[in-house]
Amino acid sequence: METKHIIITGTSRGIGFELALQFANAGHKVLAISRKTPQALLGHSNISCLSIDLSIEEDLEKVTQFIEHTWKKVDVLIHNAGVLLLKPFDQISAKEFEDIYKVNVFAVANLTRCCIPYLQKGSHVVTVSSMGGIQGSMKFAGLAAYSSSKGAVITLSELLAEEYKEKGVAFNVLALGAVQTEMLQEAFPGYQAPISAKEMADYIFNFALTGNKYYNGKVLQVSSTTP
Repeated sequence: METKHIIITGTSRGIGFELALQFANAGHKVLAISRKTPQALLGHSNISCLSIDLSIEEDLEKVTQFIEHTWKKVDVLIHNAGVLLLKPFDQISAKEFEDIYKVNVFAVANLTRCCIPYLQKGSHVVTVSSMGGIQGSMKFAGLAAYSSSKGAVITLSELLAEEYKEKGVAFNVLALGAVQTEMLQEAFPGYQAPISAKEMADYIFNFALTGNKYYNGKVLQVSSTTP
């Protein structure tokens, strides 16, 4: 098995945490990025951790330095980090709206830009979006900032797939339905999603490694519940 060099954001909990462990246990090299680093990741020989705030563009320089001095290349980049705000639209401040976009959109663009020089032919960039960002899908009141940001990264990925297709780098999006994560529970207390974080990580694990053979510039809807 060829060892892949994989960057994952949002690894402090939920899907990102499960993904980091799964890739590392499979023998791949992982750069786990989150604001808070869980102890379970720190001791793993295949995991390097960076504690940074993705909403601060200057913090991403640490990622560039790590790649340049340690890996020299990136095989898979998984944009998993995200923040969710459940609030009526007329009560969302301009700053709150901007804060959602800083993590869910601008950080995706900025981190991708950092990695572009190190992405080679066959590399795969996977952005985790939401069914709420799919045009024509069911929408939920109170998620104006979150769902619109998830729609923005879908279009961004489609554009990057076109811009870098000659380089052989694939960009795809997974639009997830409800997954049982801490973020979901914080926003919707008591709701029980049909898919666990571990189960979704299993799916993303395989897609990140092989999906670029079959897809580029595509949005895959990964949901058993959201129409």
